[in-house]
Amino acid sequence: MTVTAAQGFTAAGVTAGLKTSGTPDMAVVVNHGPSKVAAAVYTSNRCKANPVLWSEQAIKAGAASAVVINSGGANCYTGAEGFATTHQTAETAADLLGVGAIEVQVCSTGLIGLLNDRDAVLAGTRAAIEAQSAEGGRDAATAIMTTDTVAKEAVAHGDGWTVGGMAKGAGMLAPALATMLVVITTDADVDAATADAALRAATALTFDRLDSDGCQSTNDTVLLMASGASGVTPQTTAFTEAVTAVCHDLAIQLLADAEGADHEIAIEVVNAASVDDALEVGRSVARSNLFKCAIYGKDPNWGRILASVGTTQAAFDPADLDVALNGVWVCRNSGPGESPDSINLDERAVSVLIDLKSGDQSGTIWTNDLTQAYVHENSAYSS
Repeated sequence: MTVTAAQGFTAAGVTAGLKTSGTPDMAVVVNHGPSKVAAAVYTSNRCKANPVLWSEQAIKAGAASAVVINSGGANCYTGAEGFATTHQTAETAADLLGVGAIEVQVCSTGLIGLLNDRDAVLAGTRAAIEAQSAEGGRDAATAIMTTDTVAKEAVAHGDGWTVGGMAKGAGMLAPALATMLVVITTDADVDAATADAALRAATALTFDRLDSDGCQSTNDTVLLMASGASGVTPQTTAFTEAVTAVCHDLAIQLLADAEGADHEIAIEVVNAASVDDALEVGRSVARSNLFKCAIYGKDPNWGRILASVGTTQAAFDPADLDVALNGVWVCRNSGPGESPDSINLDERAVSVLIDLKSGDQSGTIWTNDLTQAYVHENSAYSS
C-alpha cells in the first residue's frame, strides 16, 4: 500500500528538526530506473512557493530521479534565501544520488512566510537519502504530514505492473489540485507523453473535484515517476485507469481527514447541459458556508442548495429543479417533495443529488461540513 509498492523505488522519512513537535519532517522518494520518466501538475495559484517555481522548470525535461519533501515550513514568500534553500536541496540530493540537480523535484509544506533552517533541511536531505529503502514508504508518508491525522497511501495493480502513491493534505482543499503533496510511482514502462496525459486525466477527475474549504494552496504538487522496472508497457487506457484509481483513493482519504470535519459530502449533479455546468453547480454548493453549516447541524435544509445553484451560469430552469439528500427527494420541480424528516445525517457520508434537467452530462464534487473544530484549528494554526 505504499509509494514503494512499484519496483525500482526506495523511500525514507526522517526527523530534521523543522517541526517543533519533533516528529518526522523530511522525506525522499528515489527512482532507480531503468527509466526516469516523470510528469507533474502544480498549483494554478499565481502566488507559488519556491519549490514549485524550481520544480516547474525541472520537470520540463520529462524526467526525475527523486523528490525531496519537507514539512514544517512551506518555503513560500521567503525571498531569495528561500529559493536558494530549494536549489541547494536539489543540489545536495543530486550529488548524493549521482544525478543532475534538474532531475530532483522539491516540495515543501507548512506555514507560509517561514524561512526554513537551511542547515537542517540539507542535513535532513542527506539523512533521508542515506536511510532510503524499499520498505521506507510508510515513513515517507508520515514525514510529509502537517495537520493530517493519518498517513495516506494507495496502490493499484495492472497486469504485471503496479502504481503506488502517498499524499498529504487536510486543509485548504480546493482546486486546482487541493492543497496537497502527492507522489505517485509506477514500474510500468511508459514514455513521458503517456505519463503526462494519464496524470492530467486522473487529476481532472479526482483532486480537481475536491473542494473542502474553497481555499487554494501555494504549494500543490502531484508528481508521477515511472521506473519501467517491470518491463511491461500497459495499454494507455489501462494505465490511465490505474493512475486515476490511485488518485481517487488518495483524494477520498484527503477528504476524510479534512480539518475538523464531521461529514464527507458527495455533490452529484446530473442531467446538465455540459460537464462544466455540472461542476460549476456542484462547486457552488460545496462553497456555501450556509449549506455546510446545515450539514454540520444535521439540518436537511435543501433551500440552501437551491440558493447556491441559482448563483451559477449553468443552463437550467429555476422552476424545475429536483434535489435529493441521502436518497430522499426533498425537492421536486423546485418545490417541496418528500418529507425531510426521514433523512438521517448522523453518519459521516452524505450524498446530494441535483437534477438540472437540461442535458445528459454529470459531475461530482466532494466536500465536507463546516465545523467549530475547523474554525478553531485554523484560527490557531500559527500561534
